Amino acid sequence: MLDNPFILEPFKSKEFFCDREQETEEIIRNIVNGRNTTLISPRRLGKTGLIFRIFEEIKNRNLPYETIYADISDTLSVEDFIRVLSNAVVAKLKNHQRITAFFRALRGIRPLLGLDPITGAPQVSFTFADDNQKLSTLNDVMGYMEAYPQKIVFAIDEFQQIREYDGVDMEAVLRKHIQHLHNVRFIYCGSKKHTMTDMFTNAKKPFYESTSFCYLTKLPVPVYAAFIREKFESAGKSIDSESIEFILQWTKVHTYYTQRLCNEVFAVTGNKVDRDDINKSIQTILDSERERFREIRRLITKAQWKMLCAISAEDNVRQITSSTFLSKYGISSGPTALRNIKALIDKELVLSNSDEDGTSYSVYNVFLSRYLAMGE
Repeated sequence: MLDNPFILEPFKSKEFFCDREQETEEIIRNIVNGRNTTLISPRRLGKTGLIFRIFEEIKNRNLPYETIYADISDTLSVEDFIRVLSNAVVAKLKNHQRITAFFRALRGIRPLLGLDPITGAPQVSFTFADDNQKLSTLNDVMGYMEAYPQKIVFAIDEFQQIREYDGVDMEAVLRKHIQHLHNVRFIYCGSKKHTMTDMFTNAKKPFYESTSFCYLTKLPVPVYAAFIREKFESAGKSIDSESIEFILQWTKVHTYYTQRLCNEVFAVTGNKVDRDDINKSIQTILDSERERFREIRRLITKAQWKMLCAISAEDNVRQITSSTFLSKYGISSGPTALRNIKALIDKELVLSNSDEDGTSYSVYNVFLSRYLAMGE
């Protein structure tokens, strides 16, 4: 049995990671030269994988940095934020002596250390008396990292989530602490382009012009095609150019969906990939997703579903309020279209992308887009 080379986890090793060499070098250059980085990418385009690829390269080059990763996408409060950051720090400390030193640095609170029931990793929990104690503990966590005997690269994933915390201007709180840190370089990662851009380019916001920017876009087709061919052929499976082209066209060259389809094709094919293998794999994937897509339909309004289907049919829509688009898909008015598109963007069912030609809209999930195109 051969290991499937098309991994669905964010990162395994450079061998299973396609390209992003330029972005890797750019962010490492920022780190070495004392610059923080804002990394922006739509979901599932390889952002998290790139972070771990950078961490791997830092280790391979023996650069003098400790690397820490925290995903704050599920946090809803300052308390959640402190817990996630502390767990990320503790996961790197490993030995009891260092963990004890970290706890000792948290002067105003007595944290509890347990084990994650699934991973077995150390897990920190806190009980705060009031908001002042929370902010004091956050200050202590930052102070610990500043005093750490090694420089730190700290990647915070889904950073835009801090805007969802009630009762506190978390941007101002964090900026107040971070601007005084010299031992830590930050990578602020986010999937909501408009929010992340506003956080770092709006002159009225605390993080204004405090970082270098890196935007992830889709991989070049020739680069991804070469990667796909090499992975199949290294495993003794041949695949022709037409099949690769079809896979990339069907997945719209979106990293996760390409990996998922290639993973399925690799699993079902023998020594040679043919179109039947690809079609069978597509059907398997859509069958596995069908109930989830039906649940989406139940959770949004009929008008929003109609808009989602219309965008899917067009693949990419620029003139969302044009009379041609509205009449073609039976949408009552421009204001109705704008109201529904905003709701779909907020639910992360539609992706908006702005460039020099204006704003375009597409269905965020490629598999959902293909499912809708089948008219189900």
